[in-house]
Amino acid sequence: MTISIKSEADIAGMRVAGRLAAEVLDLLTAHVKPGVTTDALDKIAHDHIVYEQNAVPAPLNYAPPGYTPYPKSICTSINHQVCHGIPNERPLKNGDIVNIDITVIKDGWHGDTSRMFIVGEGSIAAKRLVQITYDAMWKGIVRVKPGARLDDIGHAIQTFTEQNGFSVVREFCGHGIGTRFHEDPQVLHYGKPGTLDELKAGMTFTIEPMINAGKRDIREAGDGWTIVTRDRSLSAQWEHTVLVTDTGYEVLTVSAGTPPPPAFAQP
Repeated sequence: MTISIKSEADIAGMRVAGRLAAEVLDLLTAHVKPGVTTDALDKIAHDHIVYEQNAVPAPLNYAPPGYTPYPKSICTSINHQVCHGIPNERPLKNGDIVNIDITVIKDGWHGDTSRMFIVGEGSIAAKRLVQITYDAMWKGIVRVKPGARLDDIGHAIQTFTEQNGFSVVREFCGHGIGTRFHEDPQVLHYGKPGTLDELKAGMTFTIEPMINAGKRDIREAGDGWTIVTRDRSLSAQWEHTVLVTDTGYEVLTVSAGTPPPPAFAQP
């Protein structure tokens, strides 16, 4: 495993890409309401990234080995969809939950982030899942510092999640990121503390736990991309791109509308 260490110039580029990705989510927030289609959200995001940010939507035509090219500019995963949901003409309904995942390439650097949205009035159970998943992401983020181990992140996320009665998807994980969409290391959202690679200043990676209300088992839908819960229980995900600093961490995917950290992660 070769984990790249970013220079100050590299980090400056990643801050810009991360901010732009977060600003797309800011823009979409006002549009996520009952009746809107995820196709419409995709077009809003695509046009903003290409024509306003002069950047590239990384998911469009992305084709890792064994996959057909991804056909849209964003991922929209609704209710029991875990990740990689493809925007379509289905209108969002009151009570739906949807993850919108944005990756922007600016000047060769990738910024990758996702947020959960509750459409209209969500159920108490849906709101709790969304909040616990957000807190779980931050339980992992606050473990980031030089000298910590990758599995310290995963252990913190898994422990918190399971204590709250939810399950962690294991087949998908966070990842290193920079000039490539997916780099080393893999960042698992479960694990044994004190194991795997040591964190060093200059590493950049995503933390993006996928948390299910039911069992952790998943399957692939028929489109070759969308992942769903096997028991059709709700699933939620949040994602930030994080830099390991000399003293701790910096979240790179921040903008004016980024939700604030939970109380336990405040300075």
